[in-house]
Amino acid sequence: MTFDRSAASDLWRNTLSQIPTTFGRLVYLASLRNPNNGNYEHHGLSLVFGEDEANRALKHSHSTVFAEWLTFNLEQQKADLDLYLAGLFEDKRTVIQTWVRLAPYQNLIPVSIRGVERRLYINDLAALMELFRNVYAVAAPDPDA
Repeated sequence: MTFDRSAASDLWRNTLSQIPTTFGRLVYLASLRNPNNGNYEHHGLSLVFGEDEANRALKHSHSTVFAEWLTFNLEQQKADLDLYLAGLFEDKRTVIQTWVRLAPYQNLIPVSIRGVERRLYINDLAALMELFRNVYAVAAPDPDA
């Protein structure tokens, strides 16, 4: 048996496998993307594997996790998102109000994703936000705000 020592396997073994939801992994990986240059930054991975290899592993992992999310039907996405929300410290109603108003989930899409996959993700999340808006009794956003 060989032990995979790549940056991607290290990332999965030591970090991503500890995050219980696919949506949570998506949030985590997107948070490592520098909004100014699009590169992924992870101090520990960069120290061990170098910045370029760490960036490649994080970018690939982000796309892989995103693709995994898209394989879920709406029921599976809702269950995963329910589990993600259950792990947050913030009030769920406040989170849903904010997400309905600001749509921060759109910032979770890997840069490489275009067209149909992008639209599918956004449409699925919009449907889920509508569902959660009803579940948590969140008022519709004011269109004039």
